[in-house]
Amino acid sequence: MTLPPFQSFLDEHADAVYRFLVATAGPSDADDCFQETFLAALRAYPRLRPDSNPRAWVMTIAHRKGLDAHRRRARGAVPVAEIPDVAFSHPDGTGEVWRHVAALPPKQRAAVAHRYVADLAYGQIAEIIGCSEDAARQNVSEGLRRLREAVEE
Repeated sequence: MTLPPFQSFLDEHADAVYRFLVATAGPSDADDCFQETFLAALRAYPRLRPDSNPRAWVMTIAHRKGLDAHRRRARGAVPVAEIPDVAFSHPDGTGEVWRHVAALPPKQRAAVAHRYVADLAYGQIAEIIGCSEDAARQNVSEGLRRLREAVEE
């Protein structure tokens, strides 16, 4: 099996990657992370094995670019009049739930976002965050349990 042209690959996966980055890196960093993700993918695309899972592969890159954005944000001072109490909010205005998602531990946050924003299977989530499929399932389950508790408070 040969790889499709990169533009076809980009067209197929752009929406899922962008939604994932908005949910994990935040709307302010999503555009930059999106560009960095697909630039990195473009550079590595010719070396992608034909038996690889391209969706999981690009989502792994997006996951890492999102983590890089969080690290940059944590290191740098942001001049604002008032310090926000959330790292990001969902673009449709449902910031309360996404504030709780942002408070989850990193693996749980990524697992929940990959499962419910990017609609990935547990095997793909495991591949992206670097754990077993059972651990990915457990991270999603534990993240949802914590979200339920936080919302019920």
